[in-house]
Amino acid sequence: MTDRELIQAAEEASKNAYAPYSGFAVGAALECTDGTVFTGCSVETAVYGCALCAEQAAVAEAVGGGKRSFRRIAIVSPSGKEYSMPCGSCRQMLSEFSPEMEVLAVRGDGRYVSYALDELLFHSYNRDNLQR
Repeated sequence: MTDRELIQAAEEASKNAYAPYSGFAVGAALECTDGTVFTGCSVETAVYGCALCAEQAAVAEAVGGGKRSFRRIAIVSPSGKEYSMPCGSCRQMLSEFSPEMEVLAVRGDGRYVSYALDELLFHSYNRDNLQR
């Protein structure tokens, strides 16, 4: 799958976003190492702390589908003037599974930048930090 195809899948997912409060609809497309793609969209609620990021929705779909290893993710907000970067919580969630994965952050005009997740969340907290 090309970058543009993955970005297109994220754009399609953003059309299903529920963003009545912010108006900032986000879509994500998560590519697993086996080539399978899962998408997610942002879901807001009147209680902001209960909102769900598109990236988290895509991870939940992938995990529910039995996938645990991810190659890359595209994150799109069609109305965004800046690159759609994953928030800190999403960076942590993605890092749980694939700290070296690629992140494609896309602007509303279709331009994008690429980062390794461990560049965006260095020294992440992970299972190695837990006492057993």
